Amino acid sequence: MTKPIYLDCNATTPHDPEVIEAMRPYLEEHFGNPSSSHYYGLKTRKAIETARCQVATLLECGPEEIIFTSGGTESNNHAIRGIASAYRDKGNHIITTQIEHPAVTAVCKYLELYGVETTYLPVDEYGLLDAADVEKAITPNTILITVMHANNEVGTIQPIEEISKIARRKGIMLHTDAAQSAGKISVDVVTLGVDLLSIAGHKIYAPKGIGVLYVRKGIEPARFMHGAGQENGKRAGTENVLEIVGLGKACEIAVRNMERNIRVMRESRDCLYDGIREKVTDVRLNGHPELRLPNTLNVSLLGIESHTFLPTIQDRVAAAAGAACHSGEIRISSVLKAMKVPDKWARGALRLTTGRMTTPGEVDVAVAVISDAVQRIRGIRT
Repeated sequence: MTKPIYLDCNATTPHDPEVIEAMRPYLEEHFGNPSSSHYYGLKTRKAIETARCQVATLLECGPEEIIFTSGGTESNNHAIRGIASAYRDKGNHIITTQIEHPAVTAVCKYLELYGVETTYLPVDEYGLLDAADVEKAITPNTILITVMHANNEVGTIQPIEEISKIARRKGIMLHTDAAQSAGKISVDVVTLGVDLLSIAGHKIYAPKGIGVLYVRKGIEPARFMHGAGQENGKRAGTENVLEIVGLGKACEIAVRNMERNIRVMRESRDCLYDGIREKVTDVRLNGHPELRLPNTLNVSLLGIESHTFLPTIQDRVAAAAGAACHSGEIRISSVLKAMKVPDKWARGALRLTTGRMTTPGEVDVAVAVISDAVQRIRGIRT
């Protein structure tokens, strides 16, 4: 059986062959505990520090500002809960948006149980936050602003640089969830002006179960993991050497091939969109037409319900839906709701996310499969 064409790279990416090769020795040969002072431990300790430098090069920061975690979710938890705890004597107010990933919103909801107040800012019809709204939401008790760099569903890129100037002027910490943007666009922390930044390895062609939290030098969020003194005393637990090596290599590749990868992803995304529009009527683009990740295409197909449409093509195309059905009730994604996408369009939202390995031939086949399925369903209904 031929595998379906994979157009769900915002959910997870395949492993880069170079990443697999870099990891192999740490699966087959180098097994030592990095905390051990003998040969076996020193070998793995050196590998971790090499990876730390590779990640730091991607982020344009110091290696000492990198903390390895179990993934983007832990990084977001560490950043938000860590700042809320460490700076609770200065205030109890957090500002975020209505379109954040649950790894941010669920943390804020949890902290609200303990007296932390959260402001969830709206976005416009393109999923774009107005930096002026951030400034208006700041109170004397605001200690943290957390805004994703790019949205996972529609790809809209937020004005982090503009927000950082406001945060810096007001003396407020700024965190950004860069799980979707890392490796696709620049995540230079100096240019962005952020104090904390999260990365998920499996979004950047590294394995699942590994991530990074960048913490600007001088900032001390409260510990999230307690135990021994790994990660310079900032995150306890024996390091996941195998996957740290993989993430380091993935970051090295991202830096090396950034311009090419952006071009390849943008071309495949645009060909996908143009092909669908050419063969299908009543198509709507969700997200900003320009300020958008180069690989992300979110389109609505009028008269189609995505949660029932995707199963009809899943043996040929793997993608994601913008609406789900639970107990007979169709639930529109919170992102599309925040963007005020009309229900008749939101019900038919598809997220099609290409990758640097997506080929033109795969795009052509995907266009044919999607358009044929839409026309067939619409024909049946008429």
